Amino acid sequence: MRRERAQAPNPPPSILNPQPAIDNLPIRNLQFAICSVQAYYLQWFFSLSAARSDGVRRIALRQLGLIIVATGLAMPLAAQQPAQPSPQSNQPSSEHAQRLEGEAIVALADAALAGKAAAADFQVEWQNEFLKAQRGTFVPFTLTIDASRFSKPAVLVYVRAVRREPAAAPFRSERPRSSRIRRELPEEEFAVDAIFPAELAVEPGQVARIRRGVTLAAGAYEVFVVVRERAGVASGPPRAAVLKQPLSVPDFGPPGLTTSTVIVAERLDVLREPVKPEELAERPYVIGQNDITPATDRKFRKNEELIVVFLVYNPFVTPEKQFDLQVEYHFFRRGGADGAPARPDPPGSAGPPAARDGERYFNHTDPQRFNPSALGGQFDPTLGNPVMAGQGIPLSGFEQGEYRLAIRVTDLLAGTSIVRDVHFTVGS
Repeated sequence: MRRERAQAPNPPPSILNPQPAIDNLPIRNLQFAICSVQAYYLQWFFSLSAARSDGVRRIALRQLGLIIVATGLAMPLAAQQPAQPSPQSNQPSSEHAQRLEGEAIVALADAALAGKAAAADFQVEWQNEFLKAQRGTFVPFTLTIDASRFSKPAVLVYVRAVRREPAAAPFRSERPRSSRIRRELPEEEFAVDAIFPAELAVEPGQVARIRRGVTLAAGAYEVFVVVRERAGVASGPPRAAVLKQPLSVPDFGPPGLTTSTVIVAERLDVLREPVKPEELAERPYVIGQNDITPATDRKFRKNEELIVVFLVYNPFVTPEKQFDLQVEYHFFRRGGADGAPARPDPPGSAGPPAARDGERYFNHTDPQRFNPSALGGQFDPTLGNPVMAGQGIPLSGFEQGEYRLAIRVTDLLAGTSIVRDVHFTVGS
C-alpha cells in the first residue's frame, strides 16, 4: 500500500476548483542526506570495478556447479547463497542436485534466446530506472511476481542481458583475465549473466517483489529473466516463468546537463547510517543514505501524494566552485477545455513548458534552487556529486483524471534547460 499523506489543512478553494489565477500547489519538501551521495557512489562502484575482469564480475557458485558472469551488483550475491552443508550431510548428492537445478534454469533462458516457447507458469513484471555510474549506467530493477501458486516462497532467479547490436567500444577494465577463469567460462559472454536465490516476501494481493541492480554500458539490450521454484520445495515439477524485456540504456558519459530517470516513489526515508556493503545487492534503490521505495504503479488516490526523486548531473561549475540550478514542477491535465488559462508563473520562471495536444495547464509548485548556499560550500559537483532533487505533492487538490508532470531543470549559469515528464492518474 502506498503511504498516505499526513493529515494537513484543507487546500485553498482555488486549488480544488482551479480558476484563471490560483495559488501554487502545496508541497512537502523531501529531506535528503545530500552530502553522503558521493561517498556512496565511490564505495559502491569502486568495490565492484576492482573485482571485475574484462568489464564483468565473475562469481563461482559452487553450490550450482556454474561460473556466473555478471556486471553491476553481483559482488554481494555470494553472501546470499545457502549455508554450506554440514559434515553429516550428503554433500556430493546435494551439489549434484544444485548443479542440475542451475543447468535447468539456464536452459530455460537458452530456449527463450533461441526463440522457442518460454515457460509461463506465473506472471513476472519488470520495472527499472537508470542512474549514472562511474563506469557505465546503473540499472536498479524490480521484479513483481505472482506468488499465488507458490507452495513455498523459495525461488532461483537468473538474469541475462544480451546486446542487440555490437558494442561501439569494449566496456572493459584493464585488469588481465585469469586463464583459469577463461577455461571455465562459456564461449559466449553476456553483458549480464547472474543467478541468485531469493526468498519471496508475499504482499497483499499475493504478489512478491525482488529488487536488484546491474551495471551496463550504454546501448540496446534484450534482458531475459527466469524465475523458477527451488527444487525440493514444490509439490510437483518446479514452476517457472521467463520474461523477455527490451532495454535501451542511456549514455551518461557525454558532458552537459542531464538527469537520471525520475523515480516515482512509494516513500523516501533517510537512513541513520550507510547501508553495509553486503546488503547493497538487495537494496539497489538506496542512494547514499536515502532509501527509496519505488511505487508499483502511477495510479493514485486523492488522499495520497505524488513523490518524485531524481539526480541531476553535470551542472556548469565556475573556477570558484559556483553553480546554480533551478527545478520547476508544472502540471498538465489531459482533456477539458483547450488551451491554458492565465496563471501566475513561479518566481524566476520563464513560463511553463508548452502544453501538448489534448492537454491544458493545471498548476505548478514553487521552484527549487540548488547552489552552494543551499547545499553547503563543501558540496562540489566536479567530484562526481549528483544533485538530488524531488518533491512530495499532496493530490487532494487534483480532480480525477490523467496528468503530466513536466519537470524543468535549468542551469542558470550556463543558460541551458531540460524537461523530464512523469505521467500519472488520479482516482477517487
